[in-house]
Amino acid sequence: MASPRLETFCCPNRDDATQLVLAFRPEVFCGVCLGSASAGLLLSVLQLLPKRGQGPRKIPKASSSTTILLLVSACDMLGSIGIIFRSTVWLGFPGFVANISLVNKTDVWPAAFCVGTAMWIQLLYSAGFWWLFCYAVDSYLVVRRSAGLSTIVLYHMMTWGLAILLCVEGIAMLYYPSVSSCESGLEHAIPHYVTTYVPLMLVLMVNPILFSRTVMAVTSLLKGRQGIYTENERRLGTEIKLRFFKIMLVVIICWSSNIINEVFLFYLEMQPDINGSGLKNVRNAALITWIIMGVLNPMQGFLFTLAFYGWTGWKLDLQWRKSEIPWESVSTSTAAENAYTLPSGNSVNFHDSKKPAIAPDSQPDEALGMLSEGNLGDEERLARNSPVYQGW
Repeated sequence: MASPRLETFCCPNRDDATQLVLAFRPEVFCGVCLGSASAGLLLSVLQLLPKRGQGPRKIPKASSSTTILLLVSACDMLGSIGIIFRSTVWLGFPGFVANISLVNKTDVWPAAFCVGTAMWIQLLYSAGFWWLFCYAVDSYLVVRRSAGLSTIVLYHMMTWGLAILLCVEGIAMLYYPSVSSCESGLEHAIPHYVTTYVPLMLVLMVNPILFSRTVMAVTSLLKGRQGIYTENERRLGTEIKLRFFKIMLVVIICWSSNIINEVFLFYLEMQPDINGSGLKNVRNAALITWIIMGVLNPMQGFLFTLAFYGWTGWKLDLQWRKSEIPWESVSTSTAAENAYTLPSGNSVNFHDSKKPAIAPDSQPDEALGMLSEGNLGDEERLARNSPVYQGW
């Protein structure tokens, strides 16, 4: 899981609310995190590996959005590796972890392990949130014909630059003047919590607005291609809208428990005695949401692959491919030349062989193909990337 409480735990003079959740059955909590992160990592890798009977996943040349989706999955998987490593050490070497709580200690390795693993997890999940924000921006710009593959360099600079800057700034404020003698009190930790949750809140508040604007632009784009809005265009627009909805649903499911947990813990910190009998229900709610975080946070990577690509199956294809069949293959069947497949699996004949082919601007079709790239089958990708579809 990714929580600023883990960085706070590295301070020997940690607050009572942090001590409450981290001291509650730590072996059970670490076991839950280890199991959830391992399952999420294995399922994510299974989703992304090539499958038998399916062509290799390709990155469209005209857009960077598919690259961003793969980077989001990579950040989540690397974050899960950090959770697996930290949970394994906590379970396998309890004496080593217990040295983190010592005030006057000479061994720096427990504190280095605590800070290093917490920063690794924090940085990668924060970068994943920034990439999700870049995906929403890129989707809108591509539909507006204002972006392309070259913008991926700018997204890299913004994502990694902001993630590293906010992570380092928050850690520096939290561990001032040193890890072994952090300032006590809630005030010095607030900047760290702010820098931790800024990317998440940005995705929760801004991404829905950008996604809705993109859907409106897609609708106008589909209507403007032929002046009519048929069932084919409606289905493609619905597919794009559903993808955006699934992305936001995964974020809300995986991270709403973090926000709720922080509300409970901050409320407890403001009380003079968090162990009072009147606060029993609040303590129980904080502990329950703490365990839920350990389950849902590491599963984000796998759930995102489901939202991006759907379930890709179990049959792996690990054979080395010497050459790849190009999309514009001369062996494309006559049916594929004269029709394209809809997301629902139906085919629509739109090409009249008696009329000369007209080559209009293909950029709208490239933008629409980018937005629905993840959920298309191989046959549909072949049809959409064929010269006939580009001339639609």
